[in-house]
Amino acid sequence: MTSSPTATPENIAGPTPPGLDPNPGTEDLRAAIDRSFEGTLARLKELVAIPGIAWPSFDRSPLERSAEAVAELLRAAGLMEVQVLGCDKPDGTPGGPAVVARRPAADGKPTILLYAHHDVQPAGDEELWGTEPFTAVEKDGRLYGRGAADDKAGIMAHIAAFTAVAEVLGDGLGLGVTFFFEGEEEAGSPTFRPFLEAHRALLRADVIVVADSSNWKVGVPALTTSLRGLVDGTIEVQVLEHAVHSGMFGGPVLDAPTLLSRLIATLHDDDGNVAIQGLVAFDNATVEFPEADYRSDASVLDGVRLAGSGSIASRLWTKPALSIIGFDAPAVDVASNTLLPRARAKFSLRLAPGQVPEEAMEAVRKHVEAHAPFGAKVTFTPGESGNPFKTDTSSAAAGLMMWALGEAWGVQAVETGIGGSIPFIADLTELYPDVQILVTGVEDPDSRAHSANESLHLGDFRKAILAEALLLSRLNGGL
Repeated sequence: MTSSPTATPENIAGPTPPGLDPNPGTEDLRAAIDRSFEGTLARLKELVAIPGIAWPSFDRSPLERSAEAVAELLRAAGLMEVQVLGCDKPDGTPGGPAVVARRPAADGKPTILLYAHHDVQPAGDEELWGTEPFTAVEKDGRLYGRGAADDKAGIMAHIAAFTAVAEVLGDGLGLGVTFFFEGEEEAGSPTFRPFLEAHRALLRADVIVVADSSNWKVGVPALTTSLRGLVDGTIEVQVLEHAVHSGMFGGPVLDAPTLLSRLIATLHDDDGNVAIQGLVAFDNATVEFPEADYRSDASVLDGVRLAGSGSIASRLWTKPALSIIGFDAPAVDVASNTLLPRARAKFSLRLAPGQVPEEAMEAVRKHVEAHAPFGAKVTFTPGESGNPFKTDTSSAAAGLMMWALGEAWGVQAVETGIGGSIPFIADLTELYPDVQILVTGVEDPDSRAHSANESLHLGDFRKAILAEALLLSRLNGGL
């Protein structure tokens, strides 16, 4: 994270266009947003109630219902060109339904594409939730529910900002606006690239806002300027042709879960740094992420030593991070006295900006095959991959966004890295090399996206809508 000079319309993209106040309609926009905020919140609650999950193991009908509900919201906002579109996966099954709506630009005006996703993560263990996952509940200034922050709030921020600008500017709104609400982001966006290629002209824009990230903390907005990439896959260890009795045969041979555990242990050094050779890493963060803040935000237990070396900010944003996110072995409650012949684990490796995913995947393969414990058979199966991303912070759109965030929050916005990944951004940059991409969001460190008790800070949600409305209003005058 780095702080930036205070941005104003004059030092972003030249002189203020005629007819625009240096603070273009801030109070009028704020008033319009305030008037409609309860309705915005009600629509968000309705979306949270639809458990649209794009994973193949879940019923698809709620996902389709979610897409139709979003399409209706866009029609209600005055959009005439609203479509629910999709592409098939390589195996012929349908991809997640995306919602696309357009308001064409007037002559000489730019076009902005507003992205969010309507699909959500599964609820997980519902006993860990303090509320029903798919019933939005307001409590202590936050809205709880699956998707309340990630990313249905992004959808409503886009729609509410557009609606406010359309109300305030009326016939003076010539900015082209395209809404693109994906329906499979939480499943890894498996058809995103073919979808872009099929609808390349439809989605072309001068500026893209991806509302799927987080602010620095409650009360301090951020523009996400870097994202880590991602590769994942599975590692299987086999030691026997079939299971055998642990009493009769145990001793001379180790079971597969034990050997897999030994292999997993080689993935990090004694300090907790990723020990795979050939991965890109930087320790160049210009601001420190206080350890106490990290421990609090990540809910680290007292006494647990943090892993890795270098600054915490670099460990989060510009160094690789490897996690074991799944492990196939019998559950403890049904375990028998058996030497298991094979065991399998799924890994997730976050990549530093500048890392080529294919090279990282090959580095993992070489490592696990070279560290096969006791000569066990190791099978490596690559999974999904996605490129890292870094923003051109000198672009006119980035400067304008920093100004709009500061204007809406009343404090200077900051530039921040994010340890997570949004792999499809690399596809956007490849297919639209001249576009200016801005990654924003409505989350904060306590939003708990993907976890139990996901929530949205309602005060910052309102400010995020205002910031985007200011961006749209200013872009209406040209880039």
